[in-house]
Amino acid sequence: MALPEHLTMPAAPLRIKEAAPVIPRYSRPQMAAIWEPENRFRIWFEIEAHACDAQAELGVIPKEAARAVWERGAFEVARIDEIERETRHDVIAFLTNLAEHVGPEARFVHQGMTSSDVLDTCFAVQLTQASDILLADIDAVLAALKRKAFEHKMTPCMGRSHGIHAEPVTFGLKLASFHAEFQRNRARMAAAREEIATCAISGAVGTFANIDPFVEEYVAGKLGLKVEPVSTQVIPRDRHAAFFATLGVIASSVERLATEIRHLQRTEVREAEEFFAPGQKGSSAMPHKRNPILTENLCGLARVVRSAVVPALENVALWHERDISHSSVERMIGPDATITLDFALARLAGVIDKLLVYPEAMQENLDRLGGLIHSQRVMLALTQAGVSREDAYRIVQRNAMRVWQEKASFRDLLAADADVVRHLDRPALEALFDLGYHTRHVDTIFRRVFGEA
Repeated sequence: MALPEHLTMPAAPLRIKEAAPVIPRYSRPQMAAIWEPENRFRIWFEIEAHACDAQAELGVIPKEAARAVWERGAFEVARIDEIERETRHDVIAFLTNLAEHVGPEARFVHQGMTSSDVLDTCFAVQLTQASDILLADIDAVLAALKRKAFEHKMTPCMGRSHGIHAEPVTFGLKLASFHAEFQRNRARMAAAREEIATCAISGAVGTFANIDPFVEEYVAGKLGLKVEPVSTQVIPRDRHAAFFATLGVIASSVERLATEIRHLQRTEVREAEEFFAPGQKGSSAMPHKRNPILTENLCGLARVVRSAVVPALENVALWHERDISHSSVERMIGPDATITLDFALARLAGVIDKLLVYPEAMQENLDRLGGLIHSQRVMLALTQAGVSREDAYRIVQRNAMRVWQEKASFRDLLAADADVVRHLDRPALEALFDLGYHTRHVDTIFRRVFGEA
C-alpha cells in the first residue's frame, strides 16, 4: 500500500532561530541582539549595498542601481523564512526578498559574488560586535578586582597548596593574581578581535574571476574589517578556531576565580562568600543554607563556553576550497559561546563587587595550626646558623608532625627542642613568627600588576 504523499515528500528544512542560547535565562539583551535574524540580515544588506557602490564606482553597474539599493532596499524576516522554505537557500531567499523592494535594479545586486562572501563577512562582523561587548565585560571584571584587591591589599590570609595550609599571603594578592590573569585575557580578546575582523568578497573559489578585488577592499573599509589575503571561497577557519579558543581560555579563568570563591565559602573555611540578599533562600529543605550558587553556576557556564572550542578546531579542515560542514557548527557555537561568556563575565563582576570578606576568619585560619605556617623560615634560620639543610629539615619536621598529632604550639615545641635552642635563642625564635615578614613585598607585586598608581 502506498504511503500518503506527505509522508513520502522530503521534509522542509528545519529552521533554527539563530538568536538566543539554549537557555535564555543565561543571556543578556545586547549580546543576544547580535545574533537575532534582524541584525544578521541588516549586515547582509549592508554588505550587498556597499558592494554595489564599489561596483558602480568601477563602472560595472549603473550608479542609479546602487542608489536604488540604498533607497528602496528592505527585508522582512518572515518573508525570507517563507521563501527559504521553497528555495532551501538562505542567501537566495534574502536576495529574493530584497529584490521585491528594490525592483528591476536588483539584477545588479550580488554581481560576481557567492554566498560565502556574504555569510563569512557577516559572521566576522557579528564576532567583532561580540568582541566589543566581551572586552567591555572584561574591563568590568578588572575594575571590580582592582577595587577589591586594594581594599584588602594587606589583609593577611592563608595561602594553600594542595588545599593544605602553606604560607601566609594577603587577600589582596589573591585578587591581584586574578587581575593579572584577566589583563592577559583582555589582550587575548583584543588579538582575537583583530584576527577575526576579516572580509572576504572574492567570488567562487576565491579567485576574483567575476569580481574586482577593489570591491572586497571597499566593503572591508566600510565595515571596519581587513581583507582576507587568500579566502579560497571561505575565510580560513583557523581564525575562528583561535577566536573560540580564546573564549575557552577566558571561561577557564572565570572558573578558576569562581572555584576559589567556592572553596573560601565552605563552612570549614568561610573566609569569603557570595553576597546573600535579604529574602534569598539557600535550600528548600534546610533554612540555614547559604550556598555559593552564583560561582557554581559560573563553573557550569565555563564548561559550556569551552565546549565550543573543539568543534571550532575541527572546522579548520574543510574540503578543498570550501564545504559547509562548518556552517551548522557556527550557527550554534557563535551565539551560544559569546552569549554565555558575556553573561558569565557580567555575573562574575557582580560577584566580586559584592563579595563578603571576613578578615577575622582569615586570621583564625592563620592561627589554626599553632604557627606551622612559619616552618620554612625556622628551617632557613637553622641553616643560616650552621645546620645542614637535611638536618634542619628533620628537626623542624619532627616538631611539626607533633603539632598535627597533638595540637600543640609549634613555637613552644621548638623552644623546648635542644637541637633548636643550641642554634637559636628565644628572641631569635620569636622573630621567626612575624607575619609581616611574609607581606613585605606586597607593594612590589602590586606595582607589577597595577603600575605605580
